Amino acid sequence: MTTLSLVSGNCGRGKGDDSNFANEFLGSDSHKKLSRNLTTIRFKDTEGSRRSFRVSAGVKKGKKHDYPWPDDIDPNNKTPLNYLSYFKPLEDKPKPVTLAFEKPLVDLEKKIVEVQNMADDTGLDFTDQINALELKYQQALKDLYKHLTPIQRLNIARHPNRPTVLDHILNITDKWVELHGDRAGYDDPAIVTGIGSIEGRSYMFIGHQKGRNTKENIMRNFGMPTPHGYRKALRMMKYADHHGFPIVTFVDTPGAFADLKSEELGQGEAIAYNLRTMFGLKVPIITIVTGEGGSGGALAIACANKLLMLENAAFYVA
Repeated sequence: MTTLSLVSGNCGRGKGDDSNFANEFLGSDSHKKLSRNLTTIRFKDTEGSRRSFRVSAGVKKGKKHDYPWPDDIDPNNKTPLNYLSYFKPLEDKPKPVTLAFEKPLVDLEKKIVEVQNMADDTGLDFTDQINALELKYQQALKDLYKHLTPIQRLNIARHPNRPTVLDHILNITDKWVELHGDRAGYDDPAIVTGIGSIEGRSYMFIGHQKGRNTKENIMRNFGMPTPHGYRKALRMMKYADHHGFPIVTFVDTPGAFADLKSEELGQGEAIAYNLRTMFGLKVPIITIVTGEGGSGGALAIACANKLLMLENAAFYVA
């Protein structure tokens, strides 16, 4: 990207005139009329004298826009539209997080690995011991998740290693193209939208996107949308309604971003407008709660014909 900077000079002035042109131009009390052409700007005062100065354009390099698409796109790429999404495979796997009530399971896993390593090192047969430990592990796993308390289920819904919305979308679609922007100057990364196909049928997908690590969470604002995100979702809903695409929304947010700027930009109005519009859409809407759904920030894309929830998910909009 390049930017132009204009530099003015007093070229073409009359000989013997030592007065400063800039001071004369800015500070003179006489009325002046300006007329432009492509190369010079001439100005006349009321006395009829003509003076001119030239404008030269200097070109300097500016900062390039950080677009998601590359400069040179390979037309032979089998998935040529992947560059439209910021969601890429992680270079380093996220660190596994163990919840407090899951520690007995982790201890059993370590014992199984230790016995297997011992069998490999010594060459002895520990098959019976390994099978007994694996059976004990499966029973402990079943008992633990069968008797979870409400707060434990909420901790699982908020688990840092839980698959994100884009993980789900990319695993259920044959083709996927992410769409950006609310057409008002901003693209909220906390809400992702796009068109995907399943068995030859196109759908509009909308969902809250959390990060898979700290850096992504900061970029995605921990899945808490601003008004721009809800207006982007609204634009895509109207687009889907116009073209007859069924809408599938994924809910995974602690709530709308409740900072001062979001309130100034109409957070409540954006959510309310979405609620009203979703009740009037003609295409079917399916909502899936994949993690936690908090407050009106979740409800703003969850007024559906059918609402589904994963087993260890939470939905609290009051």
